[in-house]
Amino acid sequence: MRAGAFLVLVLSVVVAVAAPLAGLAFSGRAIAPFLDFPPRTEFVPHAPFSWSVFLVLCIPALGAVAVYAMAMKRARHVPAALRMQAFPWWGWLGAALVAAGWLLAWGALDVSPQWRRHTFTPLWLGYILVMNGLAMRASGRSPMTHRTAWFLSLFPTSAVFWWVFEYLNRFVDNWYYSGIEATGDWDYFFQATLPFSSVLPAIASTWAWSRTFPRIEAMSLPAIRGQAAFAWLALAAGALALLGIGVWPDALFSMLWLAPLLLAAGLQQVLIGETLFTPLQRADWRPVLQPAFAALVCGFFWEMWNYGSLAKWHYSIPYAQRFHLFEMPLLGYAGYLPFGVHCAVLMDLVARAVGGHPLWPLDASGGKPSVSRR
Repeated sequence: MRAGAFLVLVLSVVVAVAAPLAGLAFSGRAIAPFLDFPPRTEFVPHAPFSWSVFLVLCIPALGAVAVYAMAMKRARHVPAALRMQAFPWWGWLGAALVAAGWLLAWGALDVSPQWRRHTFTPLWLGYILVMNGLAMRASGRSPMTHRTAWFLSLFPTSAVFWWVFEYLNRFVDNWYYSGIEATGDWDYFFQATLPFSSVLPAIASTWAWSRTFPRIEAMSLPAIRGQAAFAWLALAAGALALLGIGVWPDALFSMLWLAPLLLAAGLQQVLIGETLFTPLQRADWRPVLQPAFAALVCGFFWEMWNYGSLAKWHYSIPYAQRFHLFEMPLLGYAGYLPFGVHCAVLMDLVARAVGGHPLWPLDASGGKPSVSRR
């Protein structure tokens, strides 16, 4: 299991890097400019807002809302069994880091701009501590305290994971940064790697916290019977979509969030034989719906705290650059849903590679985790 999981992780990165370059070669564009490391993006104007494209892109977003509404409506009744614990001291430390980081990031304190440029990492480390503390208070368990090796492994995995997204963004140019000062490429790399390393741990921590809510933990939808051919179809679709962003970046910009998920899940099913989608055959949709929700929660805080920061990102999205909530166009929040599922697939692969057992169910014994029912 460990070797297979590691192989899936490596192959996912290799294909994600190679496929868009193949698309460039197919379209006759130069490859060399896309090989610069670390990848950096600048503002690039895109196709203007289009109501027709916007409305078409709204369809899957509204479909996702309907799926969650149905899953919540079908949630099994769970009797309340309150057994709250004290909020841990390190959770309070996290709250202090969030408060200080937020004040520094938005310039509420009279400090040097150099301090303001580096607030993302302490702010999100504080968030991670708070979410683990909330999970610990409600259930007596948290990823940080009860699956420590796996949880710590998410930090370096997250850094590599997001650098791949930075590389893929070179093809679609959907976001760019401002307010960053770096003396050179390696300085830029180290400054960026620390914040990038917090992405997966933040979503994992938010996922654990969300599971302490009975309605979310009891979400249910009808079973879906999968077939082996679906894995090969997902694998091919993910690879072709990544190739396509090298040819038609504006038309396929949304594939930046869907294609890596299809690729990783397809590879895992082909090489290992099961993924986080396997429980759907038993009508258990939680390993898909919960991390997607967790990513959306994280996405709200990412965008909110980014809004008033000195070092920040901005968006330039074709056809849908309108109706902003913070810097993000409103429709862009839908991208956090497949992104969260992709993160969960990676977390599962890390759990298999590090601990030799799958992520779901989330307790190490293989049974359903014990969570507090509020």
